[in-house]
Amino acid sequence: MVAAALPNLRAVAGRFWWTFVLRGVLAIIFGILAITWPGVTIASLVMLYGAYALLEGILSVWSGITEYGQRERWWMELLGGILSIIVGIMTFAWPGITALALLYIIAFWAIFRGVLEILAAIRLRKVIQGEFWLALAGIFSILFGVFLIARPGSGAVALVTVIGGFVIAFGVLLVVLGFRLKGFSKAAS
Repeated sequence: MVAAALPNLRAVAGRFWWTFVLRGVLAIIFGILAITWPGVTIASLVMLYGAYALLEGILSVWSGITEYGQRERWWMELLGGILSIIVGIMTFAWPGITALALLYIIAFWAIFRGVLEILAAIRLRKVIQGEFWLALAGIFSILFGVFLIARPGSGAVALVTVIGGFVIAFGVLLVVLGFRLKGFSKAAS
């Protein structure tokens, strides 16, 4: 069963190679901007997160209300939306606390994402060569997350520089992986 799925997985990975390259390029651009303008990056991240939480909350509340009577758990959508609205308002009211909370969110996201990248590399090891690039990106992500948790007081500006460097390195690894996967696209054709 697994052996039959491997050629299909290889074809899919090859067909979507460009998504890895695009993610990598966007990460590199974000990293360069973060290093160039660290103060603006911190304020922008906090305000962007607040705007996202507020907008997502409004849309979720609207969705929950319109789903009333159509779905059994419509209230979960509504409750999640209300929580997002509260978080969005709190972000604008207390940007300093939000910046520290965002630091921890980024740290846990990096660790979780790193674990997922390593698991994906383990799964892909029988399908592609060079999967270690994905595993290396995962390890790098986990180390970055652990560093953020261990040293939150090292300064937000220094942290943004580290984030910028991390994102650039992560982006380069994704670009390399994407171009490695491009070969599978040609092989599947």
